[in-house]
Amino acid sequence: MDYNETFSPVVKHSTIRLVLSLAVSKKWTRSLYGLKQAPRALFRRFSDYLLQLGFEESLCDYSLFVFNQRGVYLILLIYVDDILLTGNNDKQMQWLIEKLGTLFSMKDLGPLSYFLGVEVTYSGENMHLTQSKYALDLLERTKFTAVKPVSTHVPAGQKLSQYVVEPYSNPEQYRTVIGALQYLTITIPDLSYAVNQVCQFMHMPRTTHWTAVKRILRYLKATHDHGLVYKPGDVRLNAFSDADYAGNPDTRHSTGGFCIYLGTNLISWSSKKQKTVSRSSTEAEYRQLAYTAAELSWLGSLF
Repeated sequence: MDYNETFSPVVKHSTIRLVLSLAVSKKWTRSLYGLKQAPRALFRRFSDYLLQLGFEESLCDYSLFVFNQRGVYLILLIYVDDILLTGNNDKQMQWLIEKLGTLFSMKDLGPLSYFLGVEVTYSGENMHLTQSKYALDLLERTKFTAVKPVSTHVPAGQKLSQYVVEPYSNPEQYRTVIGALQYLTITIPDLSYAVNQVCQFMHMPRTTHWTAVKRILRYLKATHDHGLVYKPGDVRLNAFSDADYAGNPDTRHSTGGFCIYLGTNLISWSSKKQKTVSRSSTEAEYRQLAYTAAELSWLGSLF
């Protein structure tokens, strides 16, 4: 069944950031391993073997496995053919890898330094996550390496509309660049609002939309080495949310966003157009609080 369909186990990016933040706070070591292949059958066999070893599969993210027995706490994430492992017992981590290596072809990629296009560097106890190489590659492909950088990704008061006359001549390029910019939001949260705006016109981009994309690329030229810094600290969740009112000029939908921190470490965020029209700014704010509460509830279940 479904023989021609591709299946790849993909852990949520919020889960990855949460686990990395937790590992930094607990001062756990982090290792990366590569599986030779990871189709559906191999993933099921791999996960079944983890369950036999005493791991539990998360009901909130099926690519997250946790071992918690006799004071040993291990966390394992699967992202297609990569495995990220952390925990409080280095000896047990090594035992686990040896056990997995008897059944699966694996390659030890060493301490976490490059994962999903994210570069990981360390400064003392702090961890710095960036996508500088990925960003520079994008600027190279779009021939934006020599442009003049700007300090903001959106001009003040910008409102994009689909009801403009002139279509953009290369919609395939538009969609390709937007896809790359979306991937950059893994570690550059301040791109989220601007990227979400231009994502709404991928079906039929106009010249004004491409102008907005070029502004984002010029901003990226100035901030390509920016990212997230994770520091040791407490593991309490803190959330912030906000929304405009009827900001979309075409549908009058509001745009809302949230940021969620684990201690001082940013682990989850969003900037999206709300699904329905709000009848007041208060309703838009409460609606966004509901979206934020839903994400907090999911994170609570993950914990």
